[in-house]
Amino acid sequence: MRIFTPTEVAREAGNKYVGVLVAAKFARFVNEFPKDRSYEREKKLTTMSLEELANGELSYKITRRRRPQA
Repeated sequence: MRIFTPTEVAREAGNKYVGVLVAAKFARFVNEFPKDRSYEREKKLTTMSLEELANGELSYKITRRRRPQA
């Protein structure tokens, strides 16, 4: 298992907290795909998504949270 430092994640995301949130959201997104039973994953989804984020292969867009209209 590869260990990601906060500076590695922050380099691509601009902030280590945003980087972890983006990687976790991407891992949940990938987990929703239909599973191929004949293929065994060699890495966990969170490790795979952190690798893609650290390598600059993952693009994302931050949107502002909408407040409910009163």
